[in-house]
Amino acid sequence: MSDQSNGFKRVVIEKPFGRDLATARKLNSALEKGFSEEQIYRIDHYLGKEMLQNIMVIRFANTMFEPLWSNKYIDHVQITSSETIGVENRGGYYDQAGAIRDMMQNHMLQLLMLTAMEAPHSLDTDSIRDEKVKVLRALSLPSDGLKSVVRGQYGQGIIDKTLVSGYRSEPRVRPNSNTETFVAMKVLIENRRWSGVPFYLRTGKRLEKRGTQIVIQFLDLPSIAYYNQYSGLDPNRLVIEIQPREGVRLKFNGKKPGSKDIILPVEMDFCQNCDIGSVSPDAYERLLFDVMEGDSTLFTRWDELEYAWRIIDKITRGWEGQPTAFPNYEAGTWGPWESDLLINKDGRKWINL
Repeated sequence: MSDQSNGFKRVVIEKPFGRDLATARKLNSALEKGFSEEQIYRIDHYLGKEMLQNIMVIRFANTMFEPLWSNKYIDHVQITSSETIGVENRGGYYDQAGAIRDMMQNHMLQLLMLTAMEAPHSLDTDSIRDEKVKVLRALSLPSDGLKSVVRGQYGQGIIDKTLVSGYRSEPRVRPNSNTETFVAMKVLIENRRWSGVPFYLRTGKRLEKRGTQIVIQFLDLPSIAYYNQYSGLDPNRLVIEIQPREGVRLKFNGKKPGSKDIILPVEMDFCQNCDIGSVSPDAYERLLFDVMEGDSTLFTRWDELEYAWRIIDKITRGWEGQPTAFPNYEAGTWGPWESDLLINKDGRKWINL
């Protein structure tokens, strides 16, 4: 908390903070002339969402999860944030940003950091932010580089039984635009906890269903006992639902009632916002209240932003000069077929909402 005895001054900056690392540094340098780092609040409304704050509680306040949260028990992690809407009246902005700057650089990497971070030694602001930054410092693309990143742009298609136009026909969008509206990528975290565990991220507009979720897929058991006798048993899976439904689902195998030994997948389901009258505060409400309180825990620190831009810049520089064939997916689908290939070639598949 900052000292408020003689009043305070704070500046709140909405994402995206710059267009790349160079412009972010220039903007940060300008802000530092009038404000200290403690007075700068780089806002990302995703961090105000109830279930994002709950990720740390699920992990660090439950002994049943934290011991399993590593490469010893987890096969891979999927993070999906999908929208059914197009760019609406934001075509002028979006055509300059695209999905990688509008979503991947901030929202998606925030979800990744909260999922993969180590337990902070305390719950103070800097301790939490320090652990998040360590994740970005250890983050890398696989050895095949840009082959682990897929981009797409939607064409016309059917959404809710209605024909919608393609991205290039949206208001204030260039008719020959090569701006991506979909990004999927595979990344690795090179530390002891996560070595060998791929993280698959995807986000896009005009997809089949709206929602944001984190899927923790656990390893298969060895081919003994039940796994040897019963073929096709699903692996255990923990799904953290961020929006529109807020909750947690744990999938495991159980015996079907009856005299026959039949094993079926079953779920334990907790929904946080299903009860009538149980309404979480709006994400911006929570964050603006924190600004007034002087609590910057849920805001982005400069070094965190710097490492995020380094990752995104590496991808966007690699895209420069590469030909694209847009549009390459229909509105109302789950994106380009290359996105499925990205994860299928590893013997895995996307868990759709």
